[in-house]
Amino acid sequence: MHCPYCRNPDSRVVDSREVDDGQAIRRRRACPECGRRFSTVETAVLSVVKRSGVTEPFSREKVKRGVARACQGRQVDADALDQLAAQVEDAVRASGSAEIPSNEVGLAILGPLRDLDEVAYLRFASVYRSFSSAEDFAREIDEMRLHRDATTDDASRSESAEQRV
Repeated sequence: MHCPYCRNPDSRVVDSREVDDGQAIRRRRACPECGRRFSTVETAVLSVVKRSGVTEPFSREKVKRGVARACQGRQVDADALDQLAAQVEDAVRASGSAEIPSNEVGLAILGPLRDLDEVAYLRFASVYRSFSSAEDFAREIDEMRLHRDATTDDASRSESAEQRV
């Protein structure tokens, strides 16, 4: 790490701390040449590999823009989109890989989006999964109903278990 004051190519780490819930490391450094101190923030770069083979950095903003397009005209607030984008980034980072295929980012979006707004989910899924007929929509709606029923059954089971205790 070059010193920002004297451009010496060496520096000594004085202190290190995790920031942003462990997503980055803040290091306090000292230059042995000029004696001045400075801070650096290090983050792991997460790259998305597109279908064409092109690699680009992961972008929460790009996730939010894509989901916002699917939510156009729906009652979804900006905070919910921010939260969804954070969930997607956490899920993608949890894979432990520095490079992730773009289709895995899309899959990470689908689950939280289904829970957020079913119409927006159908819009996003229709583009992401390249729906070509009404049957594709019908099949996806049937799967959404099964998911909703399973979620409702789980919630009612946990409520009855709490009542027994």
